[in-house]
Amino acid sequence: MRNRNWILMSFLWLWCLSLQAQDKKPIQLSDLTNIVTVSSPEITPDGGKVIYVKHYMEAKNGGEFDYKSQLMMMDLADPSNVKVLNNPTYEISNFSLSPDGKKLAFTKAWEGKAQIWILPLDGGEAQVLTSEKNGASSPIWSPDGTKILFSFSVPDWAIEGDPTWENPRPGRTYGDEPDYAAIKEGLAKETTKANMDGSVDELRAWLAKNASKNDPRVIDRLNFLGERGLSTDISFRHLGVYDLKSGETEILTSGYQSYGGVAWSPDGSFVLANSVESDLHPDLNWELNSSIYKITLGDHQISKFLSSDDYTYRGVTFSPDGKSILISAQKTDDRSFNQSLLGVAKADGTGIKWLTEKVDRRLGGEQWSDDSKSIYFAGANQGGVTLYNATVSNGKVTPVITGPVGVGGYDVHGNEIVYSLVQVSNPNELYQSDLMGKNVSQLTHYNEKWLADRWVSLPEAHQFKQDGFTIDYWVMPPYGLEEGKQYPTLLEMHGGPTAMWGPGEASMWHEFQVLAGRGYGIVYANPRGSGGYGKDFQKGNYQDWGDGPAKDVLTALDKAGEEYQWIDEDQLVLTGGSYAGYLTAWIVGHDHRFKAALTQRGVYELTFFMGEGNAWRLVPNYFGYPWEEGAKEILEYNSPQTYVQDIQTPLMIFHGDNDLRTGVRQSELLYKSLKIMGKPVEYIRYPQEGHELSRSGAIHRRLDRIGRIVEFFERYVTHP
Repeated sequence: MRNRNWILMSFLWLWCLSLQAQDKKPIQLSDLTNIVTVSSPEITPDGGKVIYVKHYMEAKNGGEFDYKSQLMMMDLADPSNVKVLNNPTYEISNFSLSPDGKKLAFTKAWEGKAQIWILPLDGGEAQVLTSEKNGASSPIWSPDGTKILFSFSVPDWAIEGDPTWENPRPGRTYGDEPDYAAIKEGLAKETTKANMDGSVDELRAWLAKNASKNDPRVIDRLNFLGERGLSTDISFRHLGVYDLKSGETEILTSGYQSYGGVAWSPDGSFVLANSVESDLHPDLNWELNSSIYKITLGDHQISKFLSSDDYTYRGVTFSPDGKSILISAQKTDDRSFNQSLLGVAKADGTGIKWLTEKVDRRLGGEQWSDDSKSIYFAGANQGGVTLYNATVSNGKVTPVITGPVGVGGYDVHGNEIVYSLVQVSNPNELYQSDLMGKNVSQLTHYNEKWLADRWVSLPEAHQFKQDGFTIDYWVMPPYGLEEGKQYPTLLEMHGGPTAMWGPGEASMWHEFQVLAGRGYGIVYANPRGSGGYGKDFQKGNYQDWGDGPAKDVLTALDKAGEEYQWIDEDQLVLTGGSYAGYLTAWIVGHDHRFKAALTQRGVYELTFFMGEGNAWRLVPNYFGYPWEEGAKEILEYNSPQTYVQDIQTPLMIFHGDNDLRTGVRQSELLYKSLKIMGKPVEYIRYPQEGHELSRSGAIHRRLDRIGRIVEFFERYVTHP
């Protein structure tokens, strides 16, 4: 009887999906430009309004599109009453609301440098506030609203004195050549004439002048790769305070040390900031602990406030009543895999009580409730992003907004929370609730109009246990699903390897929906090594990037095929990017079930990767350095390039020309190898694009990318 009911319910489900598909059209490739997202909500001090950022795409001439952002102010009593605060052509970042709620400070370029601007919310034009020679950004209002703390970046050549570490250029000493960058800015004088035919000092001066024009680039640091180009210079982040009454600036910090994670004291007499103090070159500081420093405004004295051998401190925030501080930290015994810690202490930093040890997640966005009795924070959690509450008195942690949804930016004020939310049914909107996530009301409706006549594929969640891990996976039905018919199915995989996918993750919403709309079923999973499941799970792929994670995603695909009769197991395709580009190449070198595969911006030779990409530390973190005993063999075993001769599946390869996170030579090696062997392979290179093409690349290239995914798979599959 139970089996008969299950069959009946399955039939009704398929019938309902078929009716829905007949009434609505699927998500289109061009719908990418319809998606609106919201971020950074901040409730005004009176609780009556919320300021947030609206992100969208705007059409230009010739079929091109631009990214746009606007600051919006909404009346919470009447959400239809929304005021636009800025011209969308202006690039605005780091906005901060004054304590009285009447002014907005933000960062925008002025005469070639970022500066702090002020916008009155009761009307009037924005005015530039600072004119700092090194720029100013990240404004933070003092508690009384009379000062604004800001950050600025100082290049090493503009800092007085020599650093404590040895000159990284072998055989050279500091000051043995003119510093032409400092000379150009009037900070030094040219004491040695540049002459290629002169003495060694004059020759060095001539060579230094060439290098000052970046022709050639002299590289003397370890982390010399940025995201899209070389990063040969070193800068340090420092702090300043602008006094709104006097119009004067105090510089609080200087030297070869960076400061961040800043918080004002309740009385405005000092600030707290995190920093790493070291005699080592900054590129070698990544294994050192960050401490919290106290910086007093009156005399600019800097002293350690919180420091430990067992913890690295990210930042602190004073409670509204000024009696406590909220601390963000991480234990240092297993730095690459330890999860976040949040705790509270007395205002002087004593008596720390950790609140989130049992949460076992990477956490962020922490803030106090207005009554100083609890804290709120968010973290990736089993396919979504959960908003939590922790009671300070007893340490009880309660999920506030959870499930197959993703909480983005949020703000807590009085008895309400305003937050952005990702759902499968709507990629992003702004919502309001009470402090425990109840009595929810939707505030924005940016995506509802264009979604009204669209069919959306809704994923179904599943789990299985394997090798001591519980693996989550999801199955999305194709558009036009009919009983008795089978459909080509795509295995999608995430990167990282510590990323996480699920119904609450926004980055792949459009791609998944377009492919489902084109008639593909989709299976995706969070294999061992994914974030959102705790330390042990995240460390589950240590020295095992290939076998274990591949086993997890393929098992998910097998189980989906057993449960869903519409999956055509003779028409399977595969794709993934970054680490999942690696995993795609690994799988097709070991498994030949797929009709076609597409690997994107991946890593294929791990020893080579250590010298190729700016994410090179993944190699020692997961496998060890190649020259260490046994590591070379592990790296070779785990490299997809080792098995390139076994690849039979038709393969397409994507990479951005300027991708320095993984490096184009990885894909060049894979492509050339397959081409030499006469394997079916095609290589796509995107000009001017880095690693973030699928999320923040030029819009026309993002559209091209998904279009090519569809076209490539269509070469090898047929639809019912």
